Amino acid sequence: MIRIGIGYDVHRLVKNRSLILGGVKIDHSLGLKGHSDADVLVHAIMDALLGALALGDIGKHFPDADAAYKDCDSLLLLKKVGQLVAENGYIINNIDSTIIAQAPKLAPYIEMMVENIRITLDLSRGCVSVKATTEEGLGFTGSEQGIAANAAVSLLKGEKSR
Repeated sequence: MIRIGIGYDVHRLVKNRSLILGGVKIDHSLGLKGHSDADVLVHAIMDALLGALALGDIGKHFPDADAAYKDCDSLLLLKKVGQLVAENGYIINNIDSTIIAQAPKLAPYIEMMVENIRITLDLSRGCVSVKATTEEGLGFTGSEQGIAANAAVSLLKGEKSR
């Protein structure tokens, strides 16, 4: 059995916050506002995985009203979602994701993001894709008010072979 999930997240850019994407701290004058580290890429991937399992969204599992998640590293939350995937009898076949941001340029960080996600979820090389695009100055991301990300995942029924 194959299950597919899609995820989307967006956060506002603000001063005095670090910009974390895919678990990588990126040199930029603005960061993302949020209860946790506001890593939109990881949040979109978590929502896609939870959606594929029909288990709701990250707000259900990691509510922003819970102080335990204040400034939390989203990769730690991703690891918990990966455990839910396994507990439900599935393995992650692949993850495809896109970050939508006018600035900063993300190409130098993409491979580090891929590795962080791949290692956190214990996936083989080639199972995780991270891309970045701009919106040519259009919309809230184009005017640098925020950053968004989307993700699609496929899950397969079965246990991972070691």
